[in-house]
Amino acid sequence: MFNLTNQKGLIVGIANEKSIAYGCAKILAEQGAELAITYLNEKAEKFVRPLAEGLNANIIAQMDVQKEEEVKAVFEQITQKWGKLDFLIHSIAFAPLEDLKGRLIDCSADGFKLAMDISCHSFIRLAHYAENLLLQGRGSLIAMSYYGSEKVIKNYAIMGPVKAALESTVRYLAFELGEKGINVNAISPGTIATRAAGGLSDFDELMKKTEQITPLKRLPTIEDVGKMAAFLISDEAQYITGDTFYVDGGYHIMGV
Repeated sequence: MFNLTNQKGLIVGIANEKSIAYGCAKILAEQGAELAITYLNEKAEKFVRPLAEGLNANIIAQMDVQKEEEVKAVFEQITQKWGKLDFLIHSIAFAPLEDLKGRLIDCSADGFKLAMDISCHSFIRLAHYAENLLLQGRGSLIAMSYYGSEKVIKNYAIMGPVKAALESTVRYLAFELGEKGINVNAISPGTIATRAAGGLSDFDELMKKTEQITPLKRLPTIEDVGKMAAFLISDEAQYITGDTFYVDGGYHIMGV
């Protein structure tokens, strides 16, 4: 699709083979990109490392975005091995289960802060570290959002405002980094059965309803998302920035 040979990028958010981040990693690797892939902790490593090795990732490292020393260590590895970065994909989100399954009006202050920190502010932190590694006149930052950021999705609750903040963050970072030629965009996939999505109440019902309403009559795959990421990272998309791109088979155009 796109020639990504010699492009080097960091992908954050792979948990298993069903992760959206893994779909992105697969497609980007197929197009020639060299990858740095992180995993959350030792428990996650046994699931992520084999996937990363299967994609011939140049860097495989532990990184909890809440631990600054781990974030610094990853970017130090990137600096030492590559000396540059062409793209970064942020595909992580989290909220405490008790807040995720409840009403927004009942969520705890600590739960909201934690959801905002991991799901939104961590994108800012990673962008901060990536800024000087991204080449002048070129570079791509991508965050993963969801339609619940702009319309009410039943049981999405706390994550709706958090994803709305993430999309606003994308726009402001696009403005601030634009003069350096760095583009910043969000991808908004449709409903996909990832591990994180499984924490939502009545998720199976949401999947069934979404598939019925979606004009293309199927749910997206993680590879569909990866193809959009490949486009946004490619030379062909370097003049596109500050926007949210839907990979949902047209679901967001429907009046539901």
